Amino acid sequence: VLPGSAHGNNLDREGWQLGVMEDTSDKIQDSELAQKEKLNKQMKEQNVAIDELSNLKKGRGVYKQQPNSNIFFSADQTQTLSDCKCALDEMKKEYQKLENSEKMKK
Repeated sequence: VLPGSAHGNNLDREGWQLGVMEDTSDKIQDSELAQKEKLNKQMKEQNVAIDELSNLKKGRGVYKQQPNSNIFFSADQTQTLSDCKCALDEMKKEYQKLENSEKMKK
């Protein structure tokens, strides 16, 4: 930022251009908002998985996808349901952290 910039309406008392920090904070807020939206979508997906697993009859086959792969392995229904609930709890904690950090900035 140069003193005496062409944007006269954005100059402070010393003649320095204002608004650079606003742009940066806007980008950070946009990034946090995108992260919250992504997390919210993942929580909804996790809730659907939990509901589906909860409504399965005992003894039905459950398959779990390996991370970063198209390979599925047979999994225990009860353990998979428990894992999904734990994952949802972690997502809720992360979402709450984002909410709290947003409130602290205001």
